[in-house]
Amino acid sequence: MHPRSYRPLAATKSAAAPDTQGLPKGLTEGPLVTRAHNGRRQVVAAANAAAQALGISPGMPLAEAEARLPGLAVHEAAPLADQAALEALGAWCLRYTPLLAAPAEAALLLDITGCAHLRGGEEALLADLLGELQAAGYAARAALAGTPGAAWALARFGQNPSIVPAGEEAAALAALPLAALRLPPDMVQGLALLGLERIGQLAEMPRASLTRRFGTAPHQALDAALQGEPITPWLPEAVLRQRTSFLEPLLTAEALAIAIQRLVAALCDELARIDRGARILDMHFERVDGSVQSLRVGTAKPSRAPLHLARMLCEKLDTVAPGFGIEAMRLVVPLAEPLRPQQSSAGFAGAPHGDIAALVDRLSNRLGEGRVFRMAPTPSDVPERSARRVPPLTAPPSTWPLDWPRPVRVFTPPFPIEAIAALPDGPPAAFTWQRQRRRIRRADGPERIRGEWWRHEAETTALRDYWQVEDEAGRRYWLFRRGDGQDEATGDLRWFLHGLF
Repeated sequence: MHPRSYRPLAATKSAAAPDTQGLPKGLTEGPLVTRAHNGRRQVVAAANAAAQALGISPGMPLAEAEARLPGLAVHEAAPLADQAALEALGAWCLRYTPLLAAPAEAALLLDITGCAHLRGGEEALLADLLGELQAAGYAARAALAGTPGAAWALARFGQNPSIVPAGEEAAALAALPLAALRLPPDMVQGLALLGLERIGQLAEMPRASLTRRFGTAPHQALDAALQGEPITPWLPEAVLRQRTSFLEPLLTAEALAIAIQRLVAALCDELARIDRGARILDMHFERVDGSVQSLRVGTAKPSRAPLHLARMLCEKLDTVAPGFGIEAMRLVVPLAEPLRPQQSSAGFAGAPHGDIAALVDRLSNRLGEGRVFRMAPTPSDVPERSARRVPPLTAPPSTWPLDWPRPVRVFTPPFPIEAIAALPDGPPAAFTWQRQRRRIRRADGPERIRGEWWRHEAETTALRDYWQVEDEAGRRYWLFRRGDGQDEATGDLRWFLHGLF
């Protein structure tokens, strides 16, 4: 896969935050470590931030740690419970991407190729991921790079968070320690005796001279970090899935569509058996060259309608490049919710209107998540704050405020215009917008709206005077002037176009 189209993201649980589930409340506030057995001696398996600030680190003999800090809180390490918790966290991460490597070494590796735009871009996805983990009580580090090895190295040893543009992995890794290449500790120590402590130093070292002493492992790890390595997709056992393989590779969209319909039908039968509906569907196409292409669709509410789900998947087939052929397909449901059978209206009078969920799903998958929404009123007098976007299937508001007419289209932010009006509170006689002068024939106003001082201190004295105006061509506009024309603290008397009727 081309490196510019492959964007793995690695998230690691910080070594400064070992698992503390099940500990009595208050024990996580002071220095705390977990212990494990390394041969015949006990060592520190993990240490929280308070313990590391006092010089205690993982791998240190437990006796030395207790000698440095008498009364240190010590608890038994539970690696199996840690791995189970990490896998549960990996299952939760499937909301960000359909491709996830097997959780290991307290790290999660996500392939977010083609998924970042669903979260507003790479920076927004990374911020959302770290924010959700922090809210759940995890201390996490994350990095995004063009290869799995680079993402892992930066998440462990780079800045938090880190985003490396594709093709700049070598420069980003140059200053990191050799341990970031996942080399054995004894090999890292041996390389340090030669003065090689950073990845950049290893990259500049002639390969032949190192191969005679350390073999090919150091440079193989370096090549994997810079050039990439395949990841094996992982799915938790609880996730619903259907898979089919083919005797002959499929190449045409028609053949893929038939396979999708069969997989979706089988999956909907399984969903019906457990009274659940799909919210997210991931279709993985396994190509004969060993690569995997994926596409994702979502639903506004739980669904197990085979025709509807299959149609949404088929509409995205133009994004799939079969290459030399698709030898297997896998359909996965990373998110499903309860869905009970519902009584149909059967055409009786007074039945509710038709369900628009299918229409919302198709529009959302064509236009993008967040492009389909419903407007709902909010308690605010400031026009640009008086309405907000809500999910399209949210129940419509019972009433909208109708005290004053409001334009159908409101500009955010308003357009600055040049207007002529008599002070202090005369209506505008003409205004210029888009280099065109418009003479006003009728005007209604003013409607005075004051700032919301409880939101912003700068709005304590601010006010606007709104006018509904009509030009000579019959076009109606919504204009306002900042300030009352008497007190400078209320505004600078500039005019703005805020909406069109």
